[in-house]
Amino acid sequence: MKKFLIFLLITLGFTVLAAFMAEKTDVMGLRSMTLQTSFDEHDGHMVLSWTPLPYPCFYKVETYSPTTGLVEGEPAQHFWGSGITMKASYDVPAGAIPMNYRVTAYGMFGPLTEPSEPILNPLHTQEKLSPVTIYHYGQNNPASLMPFLVWHSVPNAVCYEVELLSGKPAQEGGVLPDKANHLDSTQQIFTNGWQADLKKYAGRKFIYWRVRALDIHHQPIGEFSPAEELYIDASLPQPNHPLLNEYDQMPGFTMPIYPVYQWIPLHNIARYEVELMVKPPAEENNGFATPDAAWRKVVDSATACYDEYPRPYAGDYYWRVRGLDKAGNPIGVWSDTAHFIVKQQPERVPVAVLGDSITHGGGAVSNSPAALEYSYTTYFDFPCLNLGRSGDTSTMTMQRFEQDVLPFKPLNLIILTGTNSLRAPNLNPETIINDLEAIRQKCEANDIRPIFLTLMPINPANIQFAFRTITDKRWQEKLQQVNGWVRNQPYFIDLEPYFYDSSRKVMDTKFSIDGLHPDIIGKMLMGEIINQHKDVFRK
Repeated sequence: MKKFLIFLLITLGFTVLAAFMAEKTDVMGLRSMTLQTSFDEHDGHMVLSWTPLPYPCFYKVETYSPTTGLVEGEPAQHFWGSGITMKASYDVPAGAIPMNYRVTAYGMFGPLTEPSEPILNPLHTQEKLSPVTIYHYGQNNPASLMPFLVWHSVPNAVCYEVELLSGKPAQEGGVLPDKANHLDSTQQIFTNGWQADLKKYAGRKFIYWRVRALDIHHQPIGEFSPAEELYIDASLPQPNHPLLNEYDQMPGFTMPIYPVYQWIPLHNIARYEVELMVKPPAEENNGFATPDAAWRKVVDSATACYDEYPRPYAGDYYWRVRGLDKAGNPIGVWSDTAHFIVKQQPERVPVAVLGDSITHGGGAVSNSPAALEYSYTTYFDFPCLNLGRSGDTSTMTMQRFEQDVLPFKPLNLIILTGTNSLRAPNLNPETIINDLEAIRQKCEANDIRPIFLTLMPINPANIQFAFRTITDKRWQEKLQQVNGWVRNQPYFIDLEPYFYDSSRKVMDTKFSIDGLHPDIIGKMLMGEIINQHKDVFRK
C-alpha cells in the first residue's frame, strides 16, 4: 500500500509538471486559437456556446455593456460581473440593453488564452432595430385561438404595434403595414407581449404576425420584426391567466424595496388582483385567494402593480396575479407564481438612495421600476440599496425617513427628491429646501452622511404631452434656488449641467421621453456621474 501511494504521488507529480510545462510553453498553441461562438435561444432563455479547447480547462465569462461616453473618466464599458463554467456554454441574461461578453479559458496554472474579442448579444446587433420574438407557433407547436405573442423589449419603447397578415408581407421589415396581406393591427400594447384574439381566423390553418416598437408619438423605433407563421389549432385550450413578465431582467436582478409586480395582460382586461405570500400557494393556477396571503391589492392597470409598502425583511416572497371583471369577479385563474428574495442586509448598509420615482425607477412612460434598466442604481459600480418610492413629493420623502431609512442606517445616503414639488404650482422652493434640510438633520442625528444630488431640469412640453398636466411656470427659478442650496452642502453631486438640450433651458428629449423621468441613457448617465464622484462617500 505504501509503495502504491508513493507511485501514485510520483505519477501525480509528473502529471502536474507536464500540465505546468504544457501551459507555460503553450506547446499546443492554445493562445493563438480563436473561440468560435454562437447563441441559442428558447422561450427567452439565451445560451452562449463556443468550440471547446482540446485541453482540460474551465472558462471565465465576463459581461459588459457600453457606457454613454458623456462623463469624463468613465471607462468605455460597464462591467456587470463574471461567471465560471466547465462546459463550453454559458447562460447569459437577455437584458434590455446591449450586452457583450468575453470568454477566457483557464488551466491549472492560469489563463490558457487571451480574453476573446467582445461577443455581442444578437438581440442588440441588428443594423435596424426590431423586436426579437420569444414565442413561436410553428406547425409542431400551434397556437390556441387566444395565444400570447411575446418578444424581447426594445429600449425606450413606449408601446408596440402587432400586425396580423394573411401571407408574407411584400417586404420584410420596414415601418409601414403591408397593403396586400394586412388582416388587422393594434398599437394599444404597452408591454412586450399581447394576448391575441384569433377567433375570427379559426378556419385558417395559419396566419402571419409581426411586431414593431413605437415611441410616445406612435412613431416607429426601428422596423417590424420578420413576419412569422402562426399555426392555429382551434381545439387547444385558451390561456386564462396573465403571463408573468420576467423575460428581460438585468444581470443580478433584485426587486426594489418598494416592489413592483408586472405581467402581460389578458386580452382586453384592465383590472387585476395581486397577492403577495411568504410561502408558495397550496396549488398553482387555482381559482381561490390564498387565505394567509401577506398582502393583496386590486389595481385598474393592465400591466403592473406598485406595492405601497416596503418589503425590507429578509426572506422569500411569492406573488401572483389574476384578472377581474368590472364587478370584481375573477376571470380565469391565478397566474403562475413568481418568486423573489430579499437579502439580509448588514447592520449598516454602505450606500442607499432615497427619493421619488426618478430614484425608484421606470421610464419611457410604460416601463415600471421592475424593469431595472430604467434605474440609475443599476449602473453603479458598487452595491446600493434603493429606497425610492414613486409619487413622492419632497415632504413625503422626508416623512418616511424613520420608517424606510433608519432600519438600515446607511453610512451614506444619496438623496434626490423634489422634482414633483418643483413642477407643482402650489409648492414653493422654500418647502423643498426645508424638506431637504430636515432630511439632512435626520441624517446627521443618526450618523448618516447625506449626499445630495442636484435636481435635473425638466421639459414642460413633454410633460404636458405625456401626462396632460401643466408645469409651474416658475420651475426654472425654483430649480436654481433648490440647487443653490444643494451646492452649498458639504457633500453633493451635480447632475443638472449634463441634462440640458442645446438651448440650455429644458431637459433634452434624448434623456427623457416624458420630460420628467430619465430613460435608459439618462439613467446610465446618472449612474456614471455618481460613479465618478465616490470621493464624497464615507468609507
